Amino acid sequence: MVLRMQSLSPPRRVSVDGPIIVGAGPSGLAVAASLGEEGMPFLMLEREDCIASLWQKRTYDRVKLHIPKHFCELPRMPFPESYPEYPTRRQFIDYLESYAARFDIKPEFNTTVLSAHYDNTSGLWHAQATRAGGAQMEYIGRWLVVATGENAVNVVPDIPGLGGFCGEVTHVSHYKSGEPYSGKRVLVVGCGNSGMEVSLDLCDHGAHPFMVVRDAMHVIPREVLGKSTFELAMLLMAWLPLWIVDKIMIFLAWLVLGDLDKLGIHRPAVGPLTLKHTQGRAPVLDTGALARIRCGQITVVPGITRFTNSDAVLSDGTAVHVDAVILATGYRSNVPQWLRATDFFGKDGYPKTEFPNGWKGQFGLYSVGFARRGISGASADAVRIAKDLCQLWKEESRPAKKAGRPCYRRSISVVL
Repeated sequence: MVLRMQSLSPPRRVSVDGPIIVGAGPSGLAVAASLGEEGMPFLMLEREDCIASLWQKRTYDRVKLHIPKHFCELPRMPFPESYPEYPTRRQFIDYLESYAARFDIKPEFNTTVLSAHYDNTSGLWHAQATRAGGAQMEYIGRWLVVATGENAVNVVPDIPGLGGFCGEVTHVSHYKSGEPYSGKRVLVVGCGNSGMEVSLDLCDHGAHPFMVVRDAMHVIPREVLGKSTFELAMLLMAWLPLWIVDKIMIFLAWLVLGDLDKLGIHRPAVGPLTLKHTQGRAPVLDTGALARIRCGQITVVPGITRFTNSDAVLSDGTAVHVDAVILATGYRSNVPQWLRATDFFGKDGYPKTEFPNGWKGQFGLYSVGFARRGISGASADAVRIAKDLCQLWKEESRPAKKAGRPCYRRSISVVL
């Protein structure tokens, strides 16, 4: 028997001259670029081995941006003119990698923040992290930017009997293509944008998907007469109250898509934009799934009560035999798991203060990518954060400049 002793050595401590940014997704990149343009140093920590890991590792092959590209641009860099209106997954990743290269953003990859807390005595943030190979680190800085986003952890529902189901069960984050499911009966649990698009992809590869629609939801056409409904909604919201814009969107959806009640899809009482702004539930933008539902290639089923070894027992008492299950049940924030001793974030991992004031907390704490406003909302918050930080940094660095100490554009870490 071999006993392995854990290392008792203290973590390596690193002093950060600038903010510590946790997360290298689009939100974190937007903050870093905005800081770098003003010459402010920073240190970015990323648990994966790449930027934008959600897009690079946890999205399916056919995914595209659901809204026009100019609503998804990060600060200071538009998409290439050659890109289509709705860029593909690969195009968006290329854009983000070009963005990081242009603004010289070099995260510390394979670095997982285990906990972070503010020390009242020193007035500094302490972020404990582990690196690849098990090295323990402690990063210490004046400011902390939480950029881990809304989609950090898979949501896996606790459905009775799921563990005893004999077929394949996978979360949508591991789904790449419907090709392996050709000829199979596949239950898709979830009917958001991912659930709809995965069901459509399964159809395209010869599978027979059963899509679970448990709750009421809004489905609107992605375009009306060749124009983006999202862009139309943004235009109308600049001039009209939200409730009127909701009424217009619902009318357009009925006009283009028809009565969805006949398909087993029911609309909520609350309008689509109000629901997005208050609960973060985005409407589904139809890209062809409804046509497949109408012709019977996608079967809509109600909620699931339990699984047997080969069937899904539905809330109406019927049972559906399926060969595989795909959980299109979304993601959640992981902030409560590692951010300590602050009431800025709620138990759900979102700032308690609503948009547009949820980007700044106390004692140098900032958040980006939690506004439930997509990439455009994150970009707007990133600009606000960078402006605020740069102002504070310049005020605090004036004595250093007068004393003749050097100032650096890049992030500089000093080992203690």
